[in-house]
Amino acid sequence: MSAEPDHQSTSSVNEVNIDGNLLKEIARKGLVDALNAVNGGKTLVLDATLAGPLGLVTEVSLLKHHGVDKMFWLEAGALSSIAANIVYLCRPHIKYVKIIADQIKGHIRESRKHTYTLLLVPRVSTLVTQILEEEGVLGDITISAFNLQFIPLAEDVISLEYESAFKDIWVDGDETVIYDSAQALTTFQKLYGLFPRIVGKGDHALRLTTLLTRETPKTTNPSSDTLLSNSDKFDSLIVLDRRVDMITPLLTQLTYEGLIDELIGIKNSHVELPMSLLSPPAPAAVATSAPGPSTSPPTSTVPLKKDSTKKYHLTTATDPLFSELRDLNFSSVGKQLNRVAHRLDENYKTNLQSKTVAQLRDFVGKLGGLQTEHQSLRTHTGLSELLVPLTRTEHFNKSLEIQQNLLASYEVTGQIAAIEELIAQGADMEIVLRLLCLASITAGGIKGKTLENLKREILQTYGYNLLPLLLSLGSPPLAILLANPLPASTTPSLKYPFTTLRKSLRLLIDDNPEALDEVENDISFVYSGYAPISIRLVQCIAQKGGVLSNPAEREKVGTESTAANQKGAGSSLGGRVQAHPIVGWKGFDDVIATIPGETFDIIQQGAGEGQVLITSMLQPKEKSTITVVFFLGGCTYTEIAALRWVGRQNKGRKFLVLTTGIVNGTSIIDSIAGLGKSTSSKTVGI
Repeated sequence: MSAEPDHQSTSSVNEVNIDGNLLKEIARKGLVDALNAVNGGKTLVLDATLAGPLGLVTEVSLLKHHGVDKMFWLEAGALSSIAANIVYLCRPHIKYVKIIADQIKGHIRESRKHTYTLLLVPRVSTLVTQILEEEGVLGDITISAFNLQFIPLAEDVISLEYESAFKDIWVDGDETVIYDSAQALTTFQKLYGLFPRIVGKGDHALRLTTLLTRETPKTTNPSSDTLLSNSDKFDSLIVLDRRVDMITPLLTQLTYEGLIDELIGIKNSHVELPMSLLSPPAPAAVATSAPGPSTSPPTSTVPLKKDSTKKYHLTTATDPLFSELRDLNFSSVGKQLNRVAHRLDENYKTNLQSKTVAQLRDFVGKLGGLQTEHQSLRTHTGLSELLVPLTRTEHFNKSLEIQQNLLASYEVTGQIAAIEELIAQGADMEIVLRLLCLASITAGGIKGKTLENLKREILQTYGYNLLPLLLSLGSPPLAILLANPLPASTTPSLKYPFTTLRKSLRLLIDDNPEALDEVENDISFVYSGYAPISIRLVQCIAQKGGVLSNPAEREKVGTESTAANQKGAGSSLGGRVQAHPIVGWKGFDDVIATIPGETFDIIQQGAGEGQVLITSMLQPKEKSTITVVFFLGGCTYTEIAALRWVGRQNKGRKFLVLTTGIVNGTSIIDSIAGLGKSTSSKTVGI
């Protein structure tokens, strides 16, 4: 390609030097070793929730190569397999184990002989062994583990892809995911060395950190173990549990990638799109459209039917345009698509004027890249056209209006009445409950009588099967739908200090024309004027100056001062400020203390490193360092976008996002309600 997008120069500065392929290879090797332990052809019976994560680290062809002849979803009912070996691959959930036991007993009754292997992800569970023993089939099955841990979703985002992590911890009280997260982080430290400092907020975040530091060797070992020395890549690990900031996932995400997740749905980095949007146009269409790409594809590319869809992988590896669009506020996406279309148009026109053989050869060499970018432009233009009508519905805009008013504490009673009106209009249950929970958190609860009436209306409108959901939302430790005043039995610490934080952490930026530049140059652009609390907390640790004032103003001054000195490699960094050393919560201790949950700051020392470590941590580093942020309970695409923005403001610090999974308000509500999507076909189809 003859012209590089402007964003690439900035993203290269902010590029995270962690090889995602290494993590993929570890996962792939673990699966291959587990399959090879079973000799001969085999039938693979797969937990449907693992299909997406597995698809990110391996291919069906690899499974076939290692003896998998047939694949089925793990679901209730008889299992018919002609293969001698049956391999079950699932998470250690009771419902799956009982299905497996029933299928084995069914085969025994029918006198069908198979060799059974159970691969548990990510580790063997004593509970599974106990259930199989109670069912009388423990002696018929071999149990082992497939240790699937971190999976790269993007160049700076790595996830455990636990669908139910939030529900497990804050509704069911199951802390298995905390232990598994600690194990995955320990593996991470084995690869790259100890995190020199671990800073965090939240009760469960502290439990995770306690488990993680317990895994660290305390004595010198002659073996070259990376757990005995501090990482030369990372300066710290920031651990935040989701309960510390429940407001952010309840809001509607307004970045391009976030809005796709809200309105269409992204699962394991894949989105379901119409086939015609993804298939290249007919040759004749290419010939007419190639010289001048348009931001508006033919209307035939966006079908009205929803039946013929295909999964599309949202990744910058194969989609050159996605990295430019994913973190933009959706209002800016059209302009960017237009700029890309004009740039491609100029490239085609320039290259079509090639006259000499050398020029033609150069054009042919660039043609593949231009065609790839052209198809990417076509895909994202069509995808944007799918989103636009969804953002113009009455319920969508009313929901946004209520959110903005609640964040500003404007006429809270009127907002409650508007939510009640949405119930009467039959708006989606998830929208209603997201708004109600937001009202409860931001206003310190909803009047008791009003809340009871709203709950009654919700049950009558959406069904009494939602009663357990309402009880879970209002009960500790989640407690995000509370009455005001709080019942006498409720712990006062459950009340969230939103109005205090709104001022002390500069959460809300006016959306008037004078403040528009400030919104666009602050992390609040992801919610059109509201800064996510979770990322403000990260700034309290890693970019203290960005919390109370706008870094964009300093950048303007810095750009002017460096204009005369733009020589060499440093000139591309503009007015960026050198990242300060990580010194914990210093300067924001009082503010952080008002947020419910434990606050901690732990320094890890490799064996024999002693005081030298502490001294070196306080010195500004000339070389670039990476700060890892781990979200326990999941994070949103808007938080990732905001964190990337923070990274672009710093010189010498990059951010790497680790998370238990990607969430939004709807996925959280659905998981608590038990409204997961079921698989439609028993056979996976290979």
